[in-house]
Amino acid sequence: MGIFEALILGIIQGLTEFLPVSSSGHLEIAKAIFGANAVAKESMFMTVMLHGATAISTIVVFRKEIAEILKGLFQFKWNEQTIFSLKIIVSMIPAAFVGVAFNDQIEALFESQILLVGMMLLVTSALLFLADKAKTTEKGVSYMHAIIIGIAQAIAILPGISRSGATISTSVILGIDRTRATRFSFLMVVPLILGKMAKDLLSSDFTTSDVSVIPVIVGFIAAFITGLLACTWMIKLVRNSKLSYFSIYCAIVGLIAIVHQLFF
Repeated sequence: MGIFEALILGIIQGLTEFLPVSSSGHLEIAKAIFGANAVAKESMFMTVMLHGATAISTIVVFRKEIAEILKGLFQFKWNEQTIFSLKIIVSMIPAAFVGVAFNDQIEALFESQILLVGMMLLVTSALLFLADKAKTTEKGVSYMHAIIIGIAQAIAILPGISRSGATISTSVILGIDRTRATRFSFLMVVPLILGKMAKDLLSSDFTTSDVSVIPVIVGFIAAFITGLLACTWMIKLVRNSKLSYFSIYCAIVGLIAIVHQLFF
């Protein structure tokens, strides 16, 4: 993998992890454009590093909220932070179960399945459109909401369905306050990303031999910086009900992917 490819993949990961357009779908399209041989050797290691970069950018953006949560947890009593943390744990259960129980099937979906990516981008487009039309309310996240949002996150494992798009859209459609929905959506994914990274790092298939260090560093920095920008931007977009623009974008990219796969 060259520096240019790593830079592009880093930018794509940083932007699409937070913007509701599917990071996995766009990475699969990018890999298809660059060619499988261009990224195959370092694909797993690069993927781990890129997800690590976006996890760190999430922590940086929500550093005050995370500090408050940790402070509350270390008081070792039933408080607002403990309740919020339990809801985060509840929301993680569906995706964790799917990831463990269907790991091989999921990996098979990430083998140049551009047609599937296109179809799932259309699903993401529909979700964003519905969320943008939803009424604004002041509801918080309940335990039942956490389960439903967690199911949406589990479904978003499919390449082409945006994780942030699915979880935020589901939250808003359920009537949850948009700012709370965005905060919950971004914070709920951090433990999962870190857990997935740990699993990949401990995997017997994971290797760093013959990996070029410079491209990985370039990709990591690109993902981190663009992740910071995208995360901050996304918070404002959801608050101001601007998801319809991404709905149109996902529909266009999805249709292009489908047409290309079927007719070219």
